[in-house]
Formats: sequence, structure tokens, C-alpha cells
Amino acid sequence: MFFKFICAVVTRSLFILISLIGVWRVVFVKSNGLYWLLTILYLPLVAEMILTLRRRRGNDYKWFSPAIFLFLISIIPSLWILELHHQENKSTDSACEKLDSTENIKSLFRLWRNSTNGSELPEVVCANDWILALHQILLILLILGKWILPAAGELTRDQLSQLLLIFVGTAADILEFTSETLSDINDSSPAMVYIILAVWTWSMLQFPLHFSVMGATSEDPSERAPSLLSHLRTDIWSTVEALFIQDGPFLVVRLTVMIYFNVVHQMLIFFAIKNFLVVVLNIYRLSVLVCDKTS
Repeated sequence: MFFKFICAVVTRSLFILISLIGVWRVVFVKSNGLYWLLTILYLPLVAEMILTLRRRRGNDYKWFSPAIFLFLISIIPSLWILELHHQENKSTDSACEKLDSTENIKSLFRLWRNSTNGSELPEVVCANDWILALHQILLILLILGKWILPAAGELTRDQLSQLLLIFVGTAADILEFTSETLSDINDSSPAMVYIILAVWTWSMLQFPLHFSVMGATSEDPSERAPSLLSHLRTDIWSTVEALFIQDGPFLVVRLTVMIYFNVVHQMLIFFAIKNFLVVVLNIYRLSVLVCDKTS
């Protein structure tokens, strides 16, 4: 009981800490203290923690994680603001240190040791590297957070391990989508930036939703199923998620970038083909599952 309490509190504290770093970065970039009001978004997460500790003894739900959902609500607005600000000010960004080599990282450490309070680091590191780091920490923390959060009694260790493996693959695809696709968009297409961020936000709903691991419960063979919906199982939910939450929207965005914006390169073509194959295979698998259920 005490261990579950500690895990529940530590996980949500990490959520709040990373969200606070995101808000601090927004305040620093925008040079406007009013953006500290974004910390109001933490209040639902704190309230959820208190209610979960009191009513469920820290246990998370099987099919939905309120803590992860409220964490996303608290940090996604900050990432939107940072991404939009970066897209609008690419041409005016001053010279900065990219974190793309060992030498550059060592120089940053030397600068940090030589500075009095480390206040120069936020200005020296490139804005894009700050944003990428927040994206990476967000996704890693979502995986670790789900692992540390006390699981509900209905969620077995096998289901949790399966869910975490799904999270790892999903996180890698989402990170690649946001980092590569946004870099392909030029400064004259802000509407496309909004679309990419909207698709990214939509894809993040996979993390609080756990339908892809809902196990088949024991059934009474004498009972007649009232409809096809009663036969939904793990494989059908995972197929639907891939079609409508991740690979389907990702494919549409990448095709738009290639056709409308005339941006074509090797990696973009590869990932577009990958999304297309996943969509086709999932449609085929969904048709097979539906035919099996109706036969």
C-alpha cells in the first residue's frame, strides 16, 4: 500500500515537473510572465491525484489513464506555443549551439561551468533542440510513467508489458513524424504547421487509452451475442487505433507535404510507404476479423 502511494505521487510529480519546465521555456521565449498562467492546467492533475489516492488507493484504471490524459493537457499547450514561435522566428534566430556532436555538448558543459549561474545556457542552445528535448522527455516519461503507475487489478502483468511495448513503438513513430515533417514545411505555410500539430495531438491520445490491450473476458457460450460490437477484442481495437489515430492521419499529412508542397526526399518517401503499407494491412486484417466474427 505504501509503495503504491509513493509510486502514484512520484509519477505525477514528474509529470508536473516536466510540464513546469515547458511553461518556463515558454515564458523565457516569449518574454512574457503572463504565460505562467499555464500552470493552472496542473490543478486537474493534482485533483486527480488526491481523488485516486483516496478512492482507488493509487491504482490506475484498466482502459483509461486519467493521470496521463491530464498530463498531456498540461504540457501540450506549451509545446504548441513553442513550435509555433519557432516556426515564425526561424529566420531571425541567432547563432546557437546544436546538440548534434560530442564537441558541441562538451562546449556547453564548459560554458555552464564557467558561467556564474548558468543563465546563458537557455540562450545558447538552439530553440529547435529545446523543443526536440521536450518532445523526447515527454514520450519517455509517458512510457516510464505508465510502468511506474500502480496498475489496476484488472490489468495483468502480461497486458502491462504488452502495453509498454506498444508505447515504445508508438513513441518512436510520433517523434519521427513531428521532427521530420515540421522540418519539411517552409515558413510560408503556417496552416500546415497547425495541421501537423493537430495530427500530433490527436495521435497522443493513444497513451491514455488502453483499448489495444483489453483482454478477452470469459464468456458464457450459451449466451447469444447481441451485435458485432460485443465481439470486439484486442486485435480489432489495435487495428482501429492504427488506422484512425496514427498511420492513417500520418499518411495523409505526408502525402500532402509531397504533393501540395512539392517536398520529396528519401526518408519522406520511405515513411509514407511505411504508413501506406500499415494502413492497407490493417484494413485487410480488419476485414478478416469482421468476416470471422460474422461467419
